[in-house]
Amino acid sequence: MNPKQRLELTWIGKDVRPRLEPRILLEDGEKSYHARKRVSEQDIFDNRLIFGDNLLALKALEQEFYGKVKCVFIDPPYNTGSAFTQYDDGLEHSLWLSLIRDRLELIRRLLSEDGSLWITIDDNEVYYLKAMCDELFGRLNFVSSIIWAKRVSPANDAKYFSSDHDFVLVYAKNKQIWKPNRLPRTNEQNSYYKNPDNDKRGPWNSVTYTGNKTRLERPNLYYPITNPNTGDVIYPPETLTWRYSKDTHLENERREIIYWGKDGKSKVPRLKMFLENAEPVVPRSVWLFNEVGSTQTSMIEQKNLFRTPFATPKPESLMNRIIHIATNPGDLVLDSFAGSGTTGAVAHKMGRRWIMVELGEHCHTHILPRLQKVIDGEDQGGISEAVGWRGGGGFRYFRLAPSLLEKDHYGQWVINRAYNPVMLAEALCKLEGFRYQPSDTFYWQHGQSSEQDYLYVTTQTLTMEQLDALSEEVGRERTLLVLCLAFRGSPERWPNLTVKKIPNTVLSRCEWGHDDYSLKVENLPAAQPSPPPARSKGSLLDFMEDEPA
Repeated sequence: MNPKQRLELTWIGKDVRPRLEPRILLEDGEKSYHARKRVSEQDIFDNRLIFGDNLLALKALEQEFYGKVKCVFIDPPYNTGSAFTQYDDGLEHSLWLSLIRDRLELIRRLLSEDGSLWITIDDNEVYYLKAMCDELFGRLNFVSSIIWAKRVSPANDAKYFSSDHDFVLVYAKNKQIWKPNRLPRTNEQNSYYKNPDNDKRGPWNSVTYTGNKTRLERPNLYYPITNPNTGDVIYPPETLTWRYSKDTHLENERREIIYWGKDGKSKVPRLKMFLENAEPVVPRSVWLFNEVGSTQTSMIEQKNLFRTPFATPKPESLMNRIIHIATNPGDLVLDSFAGSGTTGAVAHKMGRRWIMVELGEHCHTHILPRLQKVIDGEDQGGISEAVGWRGGGGFRYFRLAPSLLEKDHYGQWVINRAYNPVMLAEALCKLEGFRYQPSDTFYWQHGQSSEQDYLYVTTQTLTMEQLDALSEEVGRERTLLVLCLAFRGSPERWPNLTVKKIPNTVLSRCEWGHDDYSLKVENLPAAQPSPPPARSKGSLLDFMEDEPA
């Protein structure tokens, strides 16, 4: 295979993509929730909880939040087989890949250039998921495959192996500029710093004085050093060099940070590193349950919050580490598989802005009451004590608007009767790529796309006289897209107006009346799969599946 040939993951139905309707979001003030008073100046109130299909919700967020999300965490269904019992293995696998792919494409557009994506997954799909992410995000933007040791004790009833870990795949939008935060030092890590010589600068640890280069590679780093206590002249081993240049070594001697052992007679010096100058710790790729919690930890947290715990929660300490590494206070965190709301709860306590999306009824039975407890300061479990959480802030609750178009009794597409004029104007602005900015001065300014380009929506039939007057008011320096039920006259008559009929002008834009793209098997097409497409030479599946002899 040509080493420059691009590897591509293929599956049944890969080329089939939904034509998503960019829905508007409707706030429900009765479910939105804010603290009764500001607890601190860092309180954040404009967080969002969205009830609805997460693929449509991601599309609904695209216009406003394109390139603004610092961290996306998702915990998608793991495709263990139980969710797809009606399908054979091949079709179930392909459906899962397509459904995840559609969401990841939108997530990538929402991420900021210095943002990152974190996905928890098990080994049923992790390797295929990584191949897909390599294709969508670019293999060079892969950061790490983290092992989360999620079990405290082995599952002795396992048929083959006890499944003790999950993966956390990490991708950067642009790895060249992504800067992860290091982890704070623990007491255990600090305990390695001692002060055996009573140095007035406090506890210290020592590191090797030799480097990893050879004498041939760095001859300037191969030189003699004199032990001031014994007068011995010391060279590094023949196959190594000193780590520091002669000038730096002299500076180290002046600063008295070279350690020659307890008796001062060591044959190899070491360098003192003081605790007061110790840096935060670089994250490692294996996260143990005693550091970030386990599934047992998360179930205990759930039982303290709910009468009926959520089935597959993640511990708050796991989310705390992810959000700490990926964001800073005030950054925006998105979770489009919200589950019991752990991501939003932890982000809230950590002073981050957040958006969560959930379609299941646990949005109301679990997430809403949980966030209310967080805001009221009643939730003192999880990471609350560690971050000093006392409550505050708030969130706004939204639901997805129904489809803009519906079929009437004759099977014809018409504007949905649930839409009032305000909803209609906002929906058509989003569909046409305009910002919804209704003017208090001009009735015809519902949306704006540039400094001089506007949009006007009306369900009236406009006469030539009305359009003449509208054209005159708009003037020569501005342009106006007019969306109306019908109009009289030829559009060429008004060079500053573009007049279109609704709904005819939008019929072919997207799929109308489709409300649920979720991962529920009953919502998936039950048709028999078509034969798989021919694989190009070098297809990734050629390397990941055993071919018959």
